[in-house]
Amino acid sequence: MALLLVLGTLSIQLVYAHTPSNNPLQAVAFEQNLNAQVPLTLTFKDEQGDSASLNNYINNKPTVLVFAYYECPNMCSLVLESVVKNLKDISFDIGNEFNVITISIDPSETPAQAAITKTKYIESYGRPGASDGWHFLTGDHQAIDQLTAITGFKYAYDADQDQYAHAAGLVILTPQGRISRYLYGLDFPPRDLRLGLIDASANKIGSWVDQVLLRCYRYDPVSGRYTPIVMNILRIAGLLTVLAIGGAIIIMLRQERKPISF
Repeated sequence: MALLLVLGTLSIQLVYAHTPSNNPLQAVAFEQNLNAQVPLTLTFKDEQGDSASLNNYINNKPTVLVFAYYECPNMCSLVLESVVKNLKDISFDIGNEFNVITISIDPSETPAQAAITKTKYIESYGRPGASDGWHFLTGDHQAIDQLTAITGFKYAYDADQDQYAHAAGLVILTPQGRISRYLYGLDFPPRDLRLGLIDASANKIGSWVDQVLLRCYRYDPVSGRYTPIVMNILRIAGLLTVLAIGGAIIIMLRQERKPISF
């Protein structure tokens, strides 16, 4: 009897496992498509209602791409607030070294809603020139669907809640519009943002210190984070130690050779 009960339970589980789900919310995900080229000719409207191709908003700079929608009651504001908070902790300036594009996934939203949202986050960021480099866009179904498809951003409209279900994260694009990095979650460490932008720019921004850091950390596409490379850290630490010892020896030798004056 016990054996029959176990077999019956297993058979029920197998039936459920092989029964396709009609719930679109289960398809929500953020799948990586590294090095894919985003369609630069896609047209969106900015906060003023002016239409332009995606290429105009990237403007030959590494670009942080954030999907959201402006009337989102939950996660979108958390993502955008995290973007602002952590970008304020790096020395690169929006509109100077890089751009940011926020695109609404709701085709019914308007430039007026985008303008209200932009004012809020530009004021929070608080650096001059950011308004020219951070664009809040709206678009039609076709443009949104093409861009989210190529970037692997899968979302769904939940009619019961009258909300969009979507994953949390952002995409970093090269100045040519290729997908360089994904950062997942609701928090984006300043180190990861900085290194991601440097990687996307092909080392055209950043200092020599950043180049050293890039040798100490590598991008992990599974976690969407930069993780330490222990051996490289040890090698660099060893080299710095040797240089420090060598410098100390040279200084001591020079001091010994100085004539003693009475």
